[in-house]
Amino acid sequence: MISIFGLCLYLTHGLTAKAVCKRQLAAEWIVEKCEKLVRDNMGGFFAEWGPFIAAIMGLSAFSSLICLLGLFSPTGDVNVTFGWAILVFILIMHFKFRGGLWNYFIGLFKPIPVFAPMNLIGEFATPVSMAFRHYGNILSGAVISALIGSALTGLSNSLLGWLPGVLGDMPLLRVGLPAILSIYFDVFSGVMQAFIFAMLTMLNISGAVPWDDWNKKRERRGKEALSAN
Repeated sequence: MISIFGLCLYLTHGLTAKAVCKRQLAAEWIVEKCEKLVRDNMGGFFAEWGPFIAAIMGLSAFSSLICLLGLFSPTGDVNVTFGWAILVFILIMHFKFRGGLWNYFIGLFKPIPVFAPMNLIGEFATPVSMAFRHYGNILSGAVISALIGSALTGLSNSLLGWLPGVLGDMPLLRVGLPAILSIYFDVFSGVMQAFIFAMLTMLNISGAVPWDDWNKKRERRGKEALSAN
């Protein structure tokens, strides 16, 4: 969060009405792309949700990329990703309830009542799957990198241990391949998982709105208000 805060301060410091520096152009490009991504995937009703989605994506990406500095990646802790997923779940339920609590309850029994237990499990499966998908992909990448690094160390000691002096003690076979794997698992996979988590957030929240029930509820309240007047 400190990294994101510092980046925001750097990009938005000394903004002018007309962009005259690459820093401001980069800031405007990020804002435009985030707003377009939200508008394309969530619709015009959620057009103002760009900052929220950008915050989720940025926090997730920076949390994964921090391992490049030798620090523990927060996304490798299931408590972190589960906390984000619970926040998304609360927003999903908020929009589902907008169609009316009774309509939501009746919806659990569709298409036939026997599906009610599975529909109920499906409601809670969304945050669980989002949390474990993100956590699992980041953690598995770290585990694979560690296993390959350990294997290369053992192989280097077996094959090159006869070299004299410090050369025999150095894991020479670890030079090169772990760095390439880090580009994939730490950089590419970390950024990709942040994007996927943001996409799932957008699709689950925008898809939770029961537009028909909500519009009927608003029309009924409008008629009641007119009758009262």
